[in-house]
Amino acid sequence: MLVTGGAGGIGRAIAEAFLAQGARVAILDREAGMVAAFRAQKPELLAETADLADIPATRAAIAALEAQTGGFDVLVNNAGQDARHPFMTLTPEQWDDRMAVNLRHVMFVTQAVAPGMAARGGGAIINLGSTSWMKNTPGMVAYTTAKAAILGFTKTVAREFGAEKIRVNAIVPGWVMTERQLAERATPENLARALEQQALKIRIEPADIAALALFLASEAARAITGQSVVVDAGGPGT
Repeated sequence: MLVTGGAGGIGRAIAEAFLAQGARVAILDREAGMVAAFRAQKPELLAETADLADIPATRAAIAALEAQTGGFDVLVNNAGQDARHPFMTLTPEQWDDRMAVNLRHVMFVTQAVAPGMAARGGGAIINLGSTSWMKNTPGMVAYTTAKAAILGFTKTVAREFGAEKIRVNAIVPGWVMTERQLAERATPENLARALEQQALKIRIEPADIAALALFLASEAARAITGQSVVVDAGGPGT
């Protein structure tokens, strides 16, 4: 299986969960230091370093990983970045950059992996969305637009590849307590506000997303495709 953005955060949790099940796991990530640290802890992990905004480099990295694995039965399109940006000063260049980071690569990684998956008899593609657009979150319009588009992409691609026995679903996380979120945004006030808004008074952990990815990739989900499953502890707007 292949996880994009797999060297840290939710992507790493997903990769670790599949490794724990004995799967052969490969990751793509642009952070060479994080990739090296992960591989030092998990020598069985396969990895290539690539900036997913660079589509030719991404295609080459996928081809290199496929040469080592023979192809992928599972793809998790996880890579993304939720940087804040003011609406009125957002430039065309910044908009295009956010689309490249959060949306464009999902299309072209899927395009690169799906033919081999079909040739192997099918598989599962899992795309990572976000509840941010469902909650009308301001200050990140390019990110919320990209993540809303993930849901439409998921439904369309599920139809594109259903006859090839490829299932395509999306996981839509709420606020997940990754290391970066804890360092940058998880102030006591923000945490208290989030818990107040959630039905379940728990912190959502990367492992919660990984658990759903394991299910959606498994035969237990053989009749599920074109769906978007929210994991937000019963937050607002969902």
